Amino acid sequence: MATGKGQLSTMHPVTGFKLGIASAGIKTPGRKDLLVMEIAEGSTAAGLFTQNAFCAAPVIVAKQHLASHTPKYLLVNTGNANAGTGEQGISDALQSCEALAAATSASKQQILPFSTGVIGEPLPMDRLLSGIPAAVAALSDNNWPDAAEAILTTDTRAKGASLQYNADSAAPDAGNITITGISKGSGMIKPNMATMLAYVATDAAVDAELLHRALRLANEKSFNRITVDSDTSTNDAVILVATGTSGVTIDEESFDQFVAQLKIIFIDLAQAIIRDGEGAGKFVSVIVDSAADTDEALAVAYTIAESPLVKTALAASDPNWGRILAAIGRAGVKNLDVNALQLHLNGVLIAENGAKASSYSEEAGQAAMQPEDIEIRVSLNRGQTTETVWTTDLTYEYVRINAEYRT
Repeated sequence: MATGKGQLSTMHPVTGFKLGIASAGIKTPGRKDLLVMEIAEGSTAAGLFTQNAFCAAPVIVAKQHLASHTPKYLLVNTGNANAGTGEQGISDALQSCEALAAATSASKQQILPFSTGVIGEPLPMDRLLSGIPAAVAALSDNNWPDAAEAILTTDTRAKGASLQYNADSAAPDAGNITITGISKGSGMIKPNMATMLAYVATDAAVDAELLHRALRLANEKSFNRITVDSDTSTNDAVILVATGTSGVTIDEESFDQFVAQLKIIFIDLAQAIIRDGEGAGKFVSVIVDSAADTDEALAVAYTIAESPLVKTALAASDPNWGRILAAIGRAGVKNLDVNALQLHLNGVLIAENGAKASSYSEEAGQAAMQPEDIEIRVSLNRGQTTETVWTTDLTYEYVRINAEYRT
């Protein structure tokens, strides 16, 4: 199950960023499950990683390598998370870096490893290592669609976004910038920094400080605003690379425009994860407006988005607005005036003045809940802040997928 059309847009190549895919048989024979990404000399890179204290071995290694070196290669395997694997997991992550270094001109510290899949099982290193030469041989800047498929686990479809814009109105033929990215994630989604995995590249030239700032700003309004099941993965990572091959430099003057375009890509990738959430039948936007501050707005939005009672009602297309009011009431908002707030479902006023709206009818509520895309809007009427969180419903299929994940 998934919502929306889910078709990849045109994936513009980013000069200076190549991708190579192989089938290593890490979990399923014949499946694309190994991805190598090559980063041109002179590029900059920034990354954010899971805040889960039980982070996976490749996260530990990637953070260490990124802190000391500009990466030349990214290495991703699916089918096995290499998490909860202790010192052996660290050794295996380092060995995979050494193998890719031996197949290229990089040092192992210039390689960032990433893994996703089942937690608690050792990597099948013989299969992973044997797939690296084929992935390197397949490197091309046109491989974005195949790469989007190669990083999937329980996802049902590839996720990618791409755009081009002109950063210099005075030089329409010389100021073009490309931004292209892919992501994966379907369950175990409540990022505390990013999604399960995301890789975004641009051909703009961006210095390391500005690139990291841009990543944080784009991430905060995208990957940090999604939840499927309130679980933060052990393996989350998002990497942003700027190759500089377009000849267009992002500075303080052009930074805001760049971030605005980057947010478009990040939001597209984040929303694609929600649309493909495990068992999802609904794409749900929870908007909290007129809050006193961001923390308050997000507390209300996430309490609604993560309530099993709200999510199961959504799965049944049931306008059970009492469950939403109960969630708002337990969100921890200090001195909340329940008589001041309003609740809308897909534009239909459901509740106000602490009770069902006089204009509301069950027929209107039922009609509002039928579309795949649902908007829950809570107006707290106590400030100027608005925040949006994207989530899914909770279906029988979600339970089945996760009950059978290892079997």
